[in-house]
Amino acid sequence: MPAQTRQRKQSILRRLIIPFAACATLVYFGFHALNGELGLVGRARIEHQVRELEVRLKAVTSERQELVARVSLLRPESLDPDMVDERARLNLNLVHQDELVILRPGHSYQEVN
Repeated sequence: MPAQTRQRKQSILRRLIIPFAACATLVYFGFHALNGELGLVGRARIEHQVRELEVRLKAVTSERQELVARVSLLRPESLDPDMVDERARLNLNLVHQDELVILRPGHSYQEVN
């Protein structure tokens, strides 16, 4: 009797394992390329946050510049006597005898003796 080689018939599952694993890997990386933190959707979210933060930065910068300007007025070398007088009168609620005071409705005033 001649020697016979026995060949096994490959099952359908063995033929599909590698293509299925490749497709699963492709789907996994495709999903994260779109929806991941640094994917297309994530990039749009990050760009939106950048725009919001730039607007906020402009607002804070302008507010800071206003505060710097006000603080510079309080330096001894640039102190304006009229401004000091105005702030003192407002805080101490004082007026000179020859000045006319106009009371506006809706404001609370203290009577000074």
